[in-house]
Amino acid sequence: MTKIEKPQFLLVFRHSQEGPDPTPEEMQQIFGRWMDWMKGMKSRGQFVGADRLEETGKVLRGPRGATVTDGPFVESKEVMGGYVIVTADDLAQATEIARGCPGLDGGTIVEVRPIESLPPI
Repeated sequence: MTKIEKPQFLLVFRHSQEGPDPTPEEMQQIFGRWMDWMKGMKSRGQFVGADRLEETGKVLRGPRGATVTDGPFVESKEVMGGYVIVTADDLAQATEIARGCPGLDGGTIVEVRPIESLPPI
């Protein structure tokens, strides 16, 4: 019998580059809230994986990436800080999971996107 996998969703976290950086103590508290949230998802079988993104990178545009600029998106006031992949029955349930994001209270924007699996290569 083939196990049917639940759909997966990507939660993308964006935050403002403006304002002061948190103190080390504030960062520790923030990190603790995020870890508690992710551990809760894991205990419910919703958590697939997560990573924080470094603030450096490159952005390619145009045919064959002819234009390369430092990234991510230096012209933007928001930066993508990381992501979590979750399983959920549907987009509505994934959105409910995203509502638990502790960053929302601090101004983080969460984008919820269904992941469409590609056929094996």
